[in-house]
Amino acid sequence: MNTPNKLTVLRVVLVPFFVLFLMLPQVPHHFLLAGLIFGAASYTDHLDGMLARKNGQVTSFGKFMDPLADKILVISALVCFVSLGLAPVWMVLLIIAREFMVTSIRLVAASSGIVLAANGWGKAKTVTQMVAIIFILVVQYLAELGGLGIVPLLAESAMLDAYLLAGNILLLAATAASVISGAVYLKQNWSVISEMK
Repeated sequence: MNTPNKLTVLRVVLVPFFVLFLMLPQVPHHFLLAGLIFGAASYTDHLDGMLARKNGQVTSFGKFMDPLADKILVISALVCFVSLGLAPVWMVLLIIAREFMVTSIRLVAASSGIVLAANGWGKAKTVTQMVAIIFILVVQYLAELGGLGIVPLLAESAMLDAYLLAGNILLLAATAASVISGAVYLKQNWSVISEMK
């Protein structure tokens, strides 16, 4: 297994640790730790693709597993956000529905020996989602510090509400990017769907 593929697998391996810290408020600075893990996992998404192209190590495994690893990471974060009351259910459901649709198309294509790589819209969607998630984690950590009096400005409800609204706007942008990229992917690969028996 080459280095880019190892980085892709590492992204999946980091998911349980991210979820563990995010969902355990008993752990000091749990939002910070979860954010650092998510940030590291997100960076492997950029790094594995860059190395694969630079070193000529693009593989069918990488084309299939890289977007799947992204989906596992992002969906895990969003489901946790719903549980914590940090994300609207309808946005998360739209994003998950899009991911199931695209993954299903990829699996059908793979069963016929066809590997469908992610397109530009899909990559933009992933980046938007990851930025939204990291922003929300940072805001939650700063709010936690504000509650402890460490960052007094964020103890003010108006300031905190503004940041929470910004997080929701970023999530809305991520949802819109998910829907658009799903529609584009469906159109681009309609021939694969139409040939399903």
